[in-house]
Amino acid sequence: MQSYSQDLRDRVLRALARGDRPTAIAARFEVSREWVYDVKNRFEKEGVRHRLPVGGYRVSRVADKESLIRGWIKERKDLTLAELCERLTEQGVTLTPSALWHQLDKWGLRFKKNPARQRARTRGRRQRAGGMERQSARA
Repeated sequence: MQSYSQDLRDRVLRALARGDRPTAIAARFEVSREWVYDVKNRFEKEGVRHRLPVGGYRVSRVADKESLIRGWIKERKDLTLAELCERLTEQGVTLTPSALWHQLDKWGLRFKKNPARQRARTRGRRQRAGGMERQSARA
């Protein structure tokens, strides 16, 4: 949803300055009464007439720790996300495992289970034996 125009904000503030009631202003300009109060309070407290910025680029809290994290993973490949989060907390950065995973994914770091760590395969039926063994069983 688009934010209201600056012109509308200015008209609402002028109406408030004239002494019009917020409920009447909301009805006249077809906006919510709550929005009129928000504009009024923001102008009174901060002196700001314009809208708040929406969205934008956010810098990762662990962007500067990339080499450190890569070193930890290279040193010990079986680190879990929770263990990485604990180590980062010791460094002064608090993150949830899911937030850390999003950053690791951006860096192209993947955690893949393998036979040395168990559960490399899906649960269920075991895989068949290799090709040579399979052929000898038929003969």
